[in-house]
Amino acid sequence: MHPSLWERCFWLLGLLLALSVESAGDVPPTQQPKCTDFQNASLLRGTSLKVQFLLFTPSNPSCGKLVEESSDIQNSGFNATLGTKLIIHGFRALGTKPSWIEKFIGALLRSADANVIAVDWVYGSTGIYFSAVENVIKLGLEISRFLSKLLVLGVSESSIHIIGVSLGAHVGGMVGHFYKGRLGWITGLDPAGPEYTRASLEERLDAGDALFVEAIHTDTDNLGIRIPVGHVDYFVNGGQDQPGCPTFIHAGYSYLICDHMRAVHLYISALENSCPLMAFPCTSYKAFLAGHCLDCFNPFLLSCPRIGMVEQGGVKIEPLPKEVRVYLQTTSRAPYCVHHSFVEFYLQEPRNKDTSIVITFLSSNVTSSVKITIPRQQLHGKGVLAHPDPQCQIHQVNLKFQASRRAWRKDHTTIVGQFCTAPLPVNDNKKTVCLPEPVNLQAGVTVSRDLRITCV
Repeated sequence: MHPSLWERCFWLLGLLLALSVESAGDVPPTQQPKCTDFQNASLLRGTSLKVQFLLFTPSNPSCGKLVEESSDIQNSGFNATLGTKLIIHGFRALGTKPSWIEKFIGALLRSADANVIAVDWVYGSTGIYFSAVENVIKLGLEISRFLSKLLVLGVSESSIHIIGVSLGAHVGGMVGHFYKGRLGWITGLDPAGPEYTRASLEERLDAGDALFVEAIHTDTDNLGIRIPVGHVDYFVNGGQDQPGCPTFIHAGYSYLICDHMRAVHLYISALENSCPLMAFPCTSYKAFLAGHCLDCFNPFLLSCPRIGMVEQGGVKIEPLPKEVRVYLQTTSRAPYCVHHSFVEFYLQEPRNKDTSIVITFLSSNVTSSVKITIPRQQLHGKGVLAHPDPQCQIHQVNLKFQASRRAWRKDHTTIVGQFCTAPLPVNDNKKTVCLPEPVNLQAGVTVSRDLRITCV
């Protein structure tokens, strides 16, 4: 018996429905997770504040869930028993989504078991910088209201970590001020300088805004703030002129922004890599490079601070000292970290002029150098040399006594002395290694010696 026309129509309709359900997958379209992206704003419509709070979870790190009301938060996968990290971007000149935000969110989710919430205030941060500054207090209030909803759900104030970039660092400080310094942690990534260097404590990020406040400074001579604003303030490579960044204005936008954004990339790298970005307290970067600050005894009692997701930056003393300047060097690209070494040279006889010696470490085709100077009538010169590899991987040291600047006459001067080195921090003399024999150095001639240091 042949099927009727109606039976054939119903059969075809059933086949089409089956195929449509199969192509949609096991989850019906209504149950697919709804993702929300950052807004885009134009110069004309970007000054009004229009804030989005986007939650990211380990199960779906690329999908931002818009959470506005308490019901949204409860149904979003938010876990009130975990810590909560808020990322607050800064000024967005062109009204676009921050290019680094996705990588930052992914690194946070991989390094910490926490809720990650990105604060999208692109609308209020674009156009004119001073208009964005005017929105800081309003944004601080909006974030504070949002946090109050989290507290109702059982989140503790001390479990909240705000990470603010540039202008976002001062927004974080404002939120911390509203909560009377009871929030757990604020990290400022090159906090903005314009309009804030001479601002009051209530207007900018400061050490009273959270139980622990840290700031990473990379552009103090331009877009970043030049004063300390936390318990610990990292002045990376002195706080300005980061290696690998353009030094000429012809590089355009990269020249303006590279140093400033290095703080963001350093922090991401610290989350993704195990090598330590350790820093050392000192009165100035010049004094640090000259080898005058070799440990963290004062004021941290030997607990050297480190950039990254280390509780209180690795500082283990209470109460925390405030506005401590700490210094470190980095390389020009990720993972950025270096191993700092103390280097010194002892002359056998004093000289009537300054003596400059270039010291170079070599390991697996990587070289790093530093010049130390022994003042006239003195015997001892010292400095800090930064190298990508630890000392036990350095197989050779080159020493070169710099010749006199008198180009018209060859300098045949010879000096004799002893070379020694130790990895930072130098908490005692047990780590110091010296070459077994004194070294004879003739002006302008490089002398190479094997360096054998046991890995611990």
